[in-house]
Amino acid sequence: MEELKVIARVKSDIKGKFALPRQAGLCNDLISYIVFEKEYSVKEAFRGIDEYSHLWIIWNFSLDENVGFSPTVRPPKLGGNKRVGVFATRSPNRPNPIGLSCVRLLDVIYFKDEIILKVSGADMADGTPVYDVKPYLPFTDCVSDATGSFTDRTKTVRLDVEIPPTLLEIFDLEKQKALIEVLSLDPRPGYHADETRVYGFTYLNREIKFVCDGKTVKVVDVI
Repeated sequence: MEELKVIARVKSDIKGKFALPRQAGLCNDLISYIVFEKEYSVKEAFRGIDEYSHLWIIWNFSLDENVGFSPTVRPPKLGGNKRVGVFATRSPNRPNPIGLSCVRLLDVIYFKDEIILKVSGADMADGTPVYDVKPYLPFTDCVSDATGSFTDRTKTVRLDVEIPPTLLEIFDLEKQKALIEVLSLDPRPGYHADETRVYGFTYLNREIKFVCDGKTVKVVDVI
């Protein structure tokens, strides 16, 4: 079988795995760019793509390349204790490290010898390799009576976010909104509940330090 080709890479304000939205579509204020390799930056290949509102992105779990296959995993949503089959989850512990995300298409940018898709709602870190892009088709991709196993019982809860004005003003308005939304999703691992621990993640080349009591995320420093 021919090896999959990397056709593009993601440019995102989230530089690592920590604090990434756990699924696509949870953080719609987070803007990302899919920058295509020169070989695939051919205008004809994108003809008509702007007529779709959403796209499927097929990508590589590049931050988990050394994780390897595990028949069972412990989803953070289940507290990190209960095991379920890997094929019943979206865990990166797969035979092939392939991710699938649905994102909103905001713009198609033609820049010199590159073509760039501006998207929102991505759950991919900066530098993520992309294998393919396909249009989302509402008439067939939206299943109104679908069920979601344990994810139906563990709905995402938004937390309050507190950021001192002097720290928030470091970022422009668009980046502020994205940061607040990322924090509201509680970036901590699902099985962490230490209210005194200071966590950190890289956002826009700055380290965001925060604590969380399970109801409110409080930013304590931006380095």
